[in-house]
Amino acid sequence: MTQGSITMDRTDTMPQGELTVRIPAMPGDANANGDIFGGWVVAHMDMAAGIRAAERARGRVATIAIQTLTFKKPVKIGDTLCVYTSLEKVGNTSMTLSIEAWTQSRTSRKETKVTEGIFVMVAIDDDGRKMSLPPAAV
Repeated sequence: MTQGSITMDRTDTMPQGELTVRIPAMPGDANANGDIFGGWVVAHMDMAAGIRAAERARGRVATIAIQTLTFKKPVKIGDTLCVYTSLEKVGNTSMTLSIEAWTQSRTSRKETKVTEGIFVMVAIDDDGRKMSLPPAAV
């Protein structure tokens, strides 16, 4: 399915993963066109990735890569940004997460996927050096 110049797929109809962050988009977060800065959206996606990864690592984590990032639609002032996280792969020290950013319209409560990406997080010790992840909790 195509919407404008962006190709949509089945994953664009319903959020995938766990709701990790919700925050309203305010006028101070907007550019001159009235759309929310892409960097603001990415910062909240990174925050959500950090929350989810820290839960799995049971400690400190750091972002080591954003493998992909696709902006699908603009975020508007007044929308609520909802960020969903899915832990896709766990290695010895790092984790790969699928991150989806959706907006919820303040007037209709309709949800729309606006951005998606793959983030890689690494577990770190108090000195910032990578460390092995603990076994998964049962």
